[in-house]
Amino acid sequence: NVAGMIANHKLASAISDLGFYEFRRQLGYKQKHYGNKVMLVERWYPSSKTCHNCGNVQPMPLNERTYECGECGQTAERDLNAALNLATVPTSKLKPLEP
Repeated sequence: NVAGMIANHKLASAISDLGFYEFRRQLGYKQKHYGNKVMLVERWYPSSKTCHNCGNVQPMPLNERTYECGECGQTAERDLNAALNLATVPTSKLKPLEP
């Protein structure tokens, strides 16, 4: 009864959280196994709201798929813009994933 489980907000939230927990757990296991280091950025880091070209931060609703900077005019697909920002996050904003 998946529909019933999803209708229960607390249960749906717990199931969703479990999926993210398992993903992080697997990342921790893999980093330890291969001797790598996984770094996490703080949860509210505005990666999709920040222009990867000039650093301007502006509001961006979730339904907008294209980032258009109001300062420099740079345009990029939302996820690409966020990925470019995450690739250059200052180390002061990062913390290691504890396995």
